[in-house]
Amino acid sequence: MKRRDFLKASGVSAIAASTGLNSGAAQAQGAHIKMPMLASQISRSVPLPPAKGPRVVVVGGGWSGLTMAKYLKRNYRNFDVVLIEKKAGFVSCPLSNLWLADQVNLEFLSHSYYEAAGNNDYLFLNATVIGADRESRKLFTDEGFIEYHYLVLAPGIDYDYSRIGVEDPAQVQVLQNSYPAGFKGLSEILAIKHKLQAFEGGDFLMTVPSGNYRCMAAPYERACMAAAIFKKRGIKARIHLLDMNPNVRIKRDGFMRAWETFYSDIIHYESSVEVSSIDLENRRLETDFDEYEFDDAIIYPPVRASRLIESLDLLDPKSPQKEAHIHPFKYHIIGDEHVYVTGDSRSQPFSKSGNTANSEAKFVAELIAAHVQGRDINWRSPQTMCFSGVTIDPVESMSIISSYRFDEEEQRFQFTRVHPIEEWSSTSGQAGFAWAEGMFKDMFYT
Repeated sequence: MKRRDFLKASGVSAIAASTGLNSGAAQAQGAHIKMPMLASQISRSVPLPPAKGPRVVVVGGGWSGLTMAKYLKRNYRNFDVVLIEKKAGFVSCPLSNLWLADQVNLEFLSHSYYEAAGNNDYLFLNATVIGADRESRKLFTDEGFIEYHYLVLAPGIDYDYSRIGVEDPAQVQVLQNSYPAGFKGLSEILAIKHKLQAFEGGDFLMTVPSGNYRCMAAPYERACMAAAIFKKRGIKARIHLLDMNPNVRIKRDGFMRAWETFYSDIIHYESSVEVSSIDLENRRLETDFDEYEFDDAIIYPPVRASRLIESLDLLDPKSPQKEAHIHPFKYHIIGDEHVYVTGDSRSQPFSKSGNTANSEAKFVAELIAAHVQGRDINWRSPQTMCFSGVTIDPVESMSIISSYRFDEEEQRFQFTRVHPIEEWSSTSGQAGFAWAEGMFKDMFYT
């Protein structure tokens, strides 16, 4: 070994030893740090102002994380809150389907993390999380480490292409680049908008995943928006909407009636489609019984919790979607009341929707504030509310609102107080815009 390599390796080892990263005891006690990391990321703290109170680090700048950062300060002013997000700016997934059809502009969906932090008295760090040591309560990022009193993880979802028969990394990349799902960020929905505008006709394939996916009504709404775009452009297109579920998951009667009323010659819906493989070279999707050839596609695979949950060894062994192992009513990791998981990566079967994430985060913010003060509060159900557009120019929408309850006899969560409005109208369409405007104000402004 060359002298400089020896010194470099020795330096990393010394730093690791000083932080307990090489300690077998620390690993056994749940330090949960993944090696290797650069010495600078282990030894250098993120240049933040000194904490003036218990520091809460929130990872993930989606609807859950943004709400959490704001309401932690609302519930306990002494908290020193830091929001970490790897993306530089926020673009809303809710309402993005309407943006595809030019019913709302991108500025309406886009917001600044720095403005949110400034308006609501917390700090924003544009960084990527790469590890954590729960024993010493350190979170490691590509900018260095942060010490925390509480850690809240709201990192969202990842796609699980293996559940539709695609496991080869090269094939996964082709799927992501050429047929993006459109539920993780601006690049995906930009690509989808461009393909809908450029499509020249033929067979357009769209999928609906099984399991608990982000946002339950959105794939059906997206089919409506795509059909409306094709109809407006006057092209001959057939949308094959292949649903891995036995039926439309939400607002069933409304969507089925809308497809028959407006798009009977465009949308062809099929349920209980179990995707077995995808032949990308020949543009062919195969199921146990049929084959579907397509000219273009939007392929939304089943989802799983963010891989960050797995990399930090926080998985619930019973979760088929690799979600976090947390207390079902208190949201903290089992055995660690200083680490919480909310939003899409939590294990409760609540909807993975924006409104659900927002209302859930408000409760968990209260919960953490109560914990630091030595108090306890009772569980409160999150609230699911969503609007689904079915036509454009003007937008006509349907809506639903519901809550959840825990069934003691069956030992599981169930929907309760479900109020669907499956008659679409322009009034409901405008209500959807007003709802989104109110939610953005709640997350980003005072």
